[in-house]
Amino acid sequence: MTIRWNLAHGRHLDLGDKAVVMGILNVTPDSFSDGGLFEAPERALAQASRMVTEGAAIVDVGGESTRPNAQPISAEEEQQRVLPVIEELARRGEALISIDTFRAETARLAVEAGAHIVNDVWGLQREPDIARVAAQTGAGLVIMHTGRGREKLPDVIEDQVAFLKKSLNIAREAGVGDDQIVLDPGFGFAKETPEENLELMARFNELHALGFPLMAGTSRKRFIGAATGREAPDRDVGTAATSVILRLKGAQLFRVHDVAINVDALAMTDAMLACKTAKRISD
Repeated sequence: MTIRWNLAHGRHLDLGDKAVVMGILNVTPDSFSDGGLFEAPERALAQASRMVTEGAAIVDVGGESTRPNAQPISAEEEQQRVLPVIEELARRGEALISIDTFRAETARLAVEAGAHIVNDVWGLQREPDIARVAAQTGAGLVIMHTGRGREKLPDVIEDQVAFLKKSLNIAREAGVGDDQIVLDPGFGFAKETPEENLELMARFNELHALGFPLMAGTSRKRFIGAATGREAPDRDVGTAATSVILRLKGAQLFRVHDVAINVDALAMTDAMLACKTAKRISD
């Protein structure tokens, strides 16, 4: 089944038979695995073009590190980092553009500059006005689960459902359409142990009960390092393995650092799923 995800500027993305890859573009000095590599706008733009060539449908631009204990920055500094890159990406028209921010004003300016999607790692619960920005602009909205700054429920899926239902209420009260929303379970975001992340992977299919497309953001996370023994820059093979597992459990979008390896892994997964579907229909 294909689901149409409606985005800003009259665009949309069909989610269904083919996995969609979102390439991570951190224009920051301190992100956990690639901090400083793409801080300069020319390097950021070159990396964006590379990711699109490798198969990314979306480029997700972030100006503030979300790693644990990262140094907070002002909205003005965040905007100075991301807006010139978004403006140039929009001018080139190579891919859909996502802004990774929890700030309503940054989201508004980013969509005005050409972004199609707002990706909020605080699930609308840090600055609820960000939902109003999505409603007014028609932007696609990724609502992510986080355990930061609150007491979590003991059961990993019960906590996901409770948090995300609160976020969905915020979105709907602001006037965001269901066809604008994708949910992200927030791997690594205050999931206290590797086992908690692994349980979330194992039970990922239970999140379909919420009724929205799902995005997986496992890329280079610490729980992959715990399983493989590898440091963050060397976790792309492990990431691709998680992408395959989560595609089999119904994830439609995948937010990754290394686009090429995940595109290939997901293409093989989709080919197998298509073959399985065709065989079932013929039987």
